[in-house]
Amino acid sequence: MPTQIKFGTSGWRAVMAEEFTYANVRRAIHGISRYVASQKPAARVIVGRDPRFLGETFCALAAEVLGSYGITPLVIADAAPTPAISYAVIRERADGAINFTASHNPPEYNGIKFSTADGAPALPEVTKAIEAEVLAYDLAGEKRTDELPRATAQALDPRGTYLACLKETIDFGVIKKAGLRVVFDPFWGAGRGYPDAALREAGVEVSTVHDCRDVLFGGHAPEPDGHLLNDLCLRMRETRAHIGIATDGDADRFGIVDEDGTFFQPNYIIALLFDYLVESRGWKNGVGKSVATTNLINALARHHHVELHETPVGFKYIGELIKQDKIAIGGEESAGLSIRNHVPEKDGILAGLLCCEMVARRGKPLGRQLHDLFVKVGSFYPQRENFRLTAEVKRNFTEKLGENPSDFFGRKVQEVVRSDGLKLVFQDGSWVCYRLSGTEPVVRVYSEAGSEEELNKLSAAAKQWIFE
Repeated sequence: MPTQIKFGTSGWRAVMAEEFTYANVRRAIHGISRYVASQKPAARVIVGRDPRFLGETFCALAAEVLGSYGITPLVIADAAPTPAISYAVIRERADGAINFTASHNPPEYNGIKFSTADGAPALPEVTKAIEAEVLAYDLAGEKRTDELPRATAQALDPRGTYLACLKETIDFGVIKKAGLRVVFDPFWGAGRGYPDAALREAGVEVSTVHDCRDVLFGGHAPEPDGHLLNDLCLRMRETRAHIGIATDGDADRFGIVDEDGTFFQPNYIIALLFDYLVESRGWKNGVGKSVATTNLINALARHHHVELHETPVGFKYIGELIKQDKIAIGGEESAGLSIRNHVPEKDGILAGLLCCEMVARRGKPLGRQLHDLFVKVGSFYPQRENFRLTAEVKRNFTEKLGENPSDFFGRKVQEVVRSDGLKLVFQDGSWVCYRLSGTEPVVRVYSEAGSEEELNKLSAAAKQWIFE
C-alpha cells in the first residue's frame, strides 16, 4: 500500500527516506498539479524551499511534474522564507505555491506546504481535494487522455520585493534613531540575510549567529525556543544588545529575547504587539487568536474595545481574518503571527522587526512593557505541556474528552469550548485546553492562571485528569 499523503495543520511532513521519498513527493506534486489544473488551465505556481537536505532536487522534481500539466513553475533558486513566498504569490498573481519545508521540525524531516492564490495556507477543503487527487493519480498513474503542452520553468527571486514590503511596514527610522543594537539568529534557516539586511541598510547595528547553511541545523530542530538560544544570548552579552530576534527553519515562527537574556514566550509577544499596534497605528478593527493562546489578549481586547476572534489551532484560520481585514493582528501561542495589510501567513521576520520597533519607540525593555500590561489589565501566566499516552490511556482519555464536566477538582466550569479539542474556562478566568495530536500518541495541554502558584496547581490538576 502506498503511503497516505495527508496534509495536517501546516502541510504534509514526514521523515526523509522513510515516507518523504522521491516516489511519494512525486505523488504529492501530481496531486497538487491535478488540483491546480482543474481550477485554472495554464496556471503559474511558485516553487520554493527552506535549506534542508535535497531541497534543490525536490524543487526540480516539482517543476518537472508541474510543467507536464501545462502549469508554469516559477522556481526560487535559493532558500526563501515562507512569508516571502507568500508575498510573492500575491505580488506575482500566481495561482499558488509549493514550498518544501518542515518548518521547525528536526532536520530528518521534510515537508510540503501548499499556498493558494491568495498567499494563504490552503484551507481544509483544498487539502482534502489535493489528497483525493493523489488517490486518483495512484489509480490512473502517468496516463492522461489530455495532451497538454509542457510548460517551461521560469526563475523567480522574491527577496527584493519582500524586503521592500517590510520597509513600508516597519518604521526603521525609529529603530535607528533609538540606537538599538540587535542580534539575529536565523537558525541556519531560510531567514538568513532578510531582517539583518533590512536593519543594516537602515543603519542599525546588527550582529548575527548561525549565519550559514547547515542542513542539520546544528544537530537539533531549528526551533527558536528559549533552551536553544544560548548562542544568541551570548552574542547579546558581547554586543550589549537591546533585543535578540530569531526565526525557525522557514522563518515563519519567531523567538524573542529581552536585553537581560530573558526569553519571552510567544503568548506575551503577541499581546504586547497587539497593544502596541493599537497605540502606534490606531488599528482597532479586531484581534485574532487561536483557542490555545493566552486570554491576556481577551483582556486587552476588552480594554481597547476591540472585537475578539477566537479560532481553531492553525494559522490558516487567522489568515482568513487578515484577508477580510477583520483584525489588526492575529497570532498563535506556537510563535506565529501576522498583521493587517500584510501576508495571510505566519511571518517570524515581521514579528522580530516589529518587536525592535516597539522597544525603540517605547524606550523600554520587554520586561517593563509586560509589567505595564499586567498593571493595565491583570496578570496572566500561560504554559503548554505535552504528555505521551499509552494506547489504553489514550482510549480512555478520548472518551473523557466527550464529557462536559461542571466541576474540575473544585473549580467551577463556567464555559466549555469545543472549537478545537476541549477547553474548560473557570469562574476565576483560569482555563485548561486539551488537544490530541493527530500524528502521535500525545495530548497537548494548555493552561493559564492569574499567578504562577495557581498555574502550578492547575497544571497538576490538568495532568491528573488525563491519567486518573
